[in-house]
Amino acid sequence: MEDRYKMGMLLGEGSFAKVYLAVDNSTGEEVAIKVMEKEKLIKLGAAQQIKREIAVMQRLRHPNVVRLHEVMANKKRIYVVMEYVPGGPLYWQLRRQSRDNRAGLREADARRFFQQLISALAYCHARGVYHRDIKPENLLIDKNGDLKVADFGLSALADTARKEALFHTVCGTPLYGAPEVFTRRGYDGAKADVWACGVVLFVLTAGRKPFPDDNINNLYSLICRSEYHCPSTFSIELVRLLHRLLHPDPARRISIPQIMEMRWFKKGFKEISYYVDNNDRLHKLDGSDKLELDDSDDMFPPSPSTSEYSISVVRTLRGTGGMHTSASAPALTELNNVSFQPRMRRLKSLNAFDIITSSPSFDLSGLFEERGEKMRFVSDASVSVIISKLEEIAGMVSFMTRTKECQVSIEATKNGQIGALAISAKVFELTPELIMIEVCKKAGDIAEYRQFCDNELKPGLRCLVAEIRENNDAVECSA
Repeated sequence: MEDRYKMGMLLGEGSFAKVYLAVDNSTGEEVAIKVMEKEKLIKLGAAQQIKREIAVMQRLRHPNVVRLHEVMANKKRIYVVMEYVPGGPLYWQLRRQSRDNRAGLREADARRFFQQLISALAYCHARGVYHRDIKPENLLIDKNGDLKVADFGLSALADTARKEALFHTVCGTPLYGAPEVFTRRGYDGAKADVWACGVVLFVLTAGRKPFPDDNINNLYSLICRSEYHCPSTFSIELVRLLHRLLHPDPARRISIPQIMEMRWFKKGFKEISYYVDNNDRLHKLDGSDKLELDDSDDMFPPSPSTSEYSISVVRTLRGTGGMHTSASAPALTELNNVSFQPRMRRLKSLNAFDIITSSPSFDLSGLFEERGEKMRFVSDASVSVIISKLEEIAGMVSFMTRTKECQVSIEATKNGQIGALAISAKVFELTPELIMIEVCKKAGDIAEYRQFCDNELKPGLRCLVAEIRENNDAVECSA
């Protein structure tokens, strides 16, 4: 442990864990390390809760969810290394507001936090994870003022074999509990989280609780009747949203997709586009953190004795002016200018004949050689035609493209299972007449990558793949 991290000050302490600030010795990055005594966990019966929290956090990679880096253990202790969020809980901001005699956050500020909370929960719910303890104390603020959902100790994983599975455990903080949670008849984890979000939104904007909790029996009665009063300062749109969030009947309560379509929610909302790279690192696609085109495991290093095409592409992104686009207004790319310089990357060592002759007929299974997350194909088309075709294929599914020299980056504009899909396509010269293109997944879900290759890339490139006849004459195919 000491070899990996330098332990610092104590950040906080709970019933069975202490959290320390630490520094990664190899990167200098600040992290938070939760330290737990195994013997104490067993005595308190918390071992399963910790296992569940770790299992949940391992499957979550989202900009608004606290990141789990790694888990280590020795004979006595368990060390959970997490992202350090220096701003502390959102609850602290509310306390400062109260000390300053302000009723609550400005509606615009509360909306931004609420948008980030809903985005995080939409991601979690899509992966079968339900938090079940949403409250300001479990919502942290990072150095940029953005919200991070934390503390998945009471979360639940949906039974993947039974999508309609209900939960029966009464857990979480009573003030934020939905009416159905207290009935013990089973409840939908997603609907319970939505109710808690409604209470959080009320607290953020009003600066007080919607249901007085000085008497627990009275609290349950008010919650079950959803009896609360909105301040006169609330906008009409906010009041309407709260009524739908805090509906006592879960069947009539608003869902997260419906929340995201509400006018109040959509004001200024910009969904975060991000991707998870092959090293399991999360990156935002906001224009400041762009996908690196070069592969670290490049199997085709450039040869100084050969030439390389340098392709300069000027594009216009319509609708957003940035990397993110919404589904209703997908970005389009235009190839305005392509200039060539006489430099071409060439294979340093590869038996091109073996690859080409593996395709005796026009059979894509032979022409497309696949190796895990990489795929190669051979074409007798020009580099400019190949680049244009890749651009066209990406545009058909509203993907974005960027070109650097003879590499094309293809990036999805919507987040997938683990962020936005990102693909790199490299162009190499086999012979003066034949070009090889290597396609590789750079980020995103492998299943989504394979689906794109099978449904879009291979069919789209069919006419550019060179057929090798028995006399080795390539059949020309128009683009």
